[in-house]
Amino acid sequence: MAGEIAEMPGLIANPGNIWLAVEPVDMRRGIDGLSMLVQQSLEHAPCAGSVFVFCNRAGNRIKVLLWDGTGVWLCQRRLHQGKFVWPQSDERCFTLTQAQWNWLIAGVNWQRLSAFPPAHLKA
Repeated sequence: MAGEIAEMPGLIANPGNIWLAVEPVDMRRGIDGLSMLVQQSLEHAPCAGSVFVFCNRAGNRIKVLLWDGTGVWLCQRRLHQGKFVWPQSDERCFTLTQAQWNWLIAGVNWQRLSAFPPAHLKA
């Protein structure tokens, strides 16, 4: 099921950037409320073709906001066990690669997968 979100045509196939909002948000917010956060707090344009991902305080839900050129997508994912791995940063938002996004939505610790290999494994 995790791969279905990443592979839905037009959803996150080739986004400009995938941005994670570092601060947790109220999951009751809809398209307008999250778009306002993107503009005012994250200082990005919600209609620029980037993906914006928000997490709740408990860390078990995310919402994804994406403008596809025609309209706005708002998708939600909930983990039944565990939490999404979220960055700890002084920045308001954090960018992900497509590979990191795929690991994030699968519930895997994407930060560990993108870290440098241990010194004894380097060639």
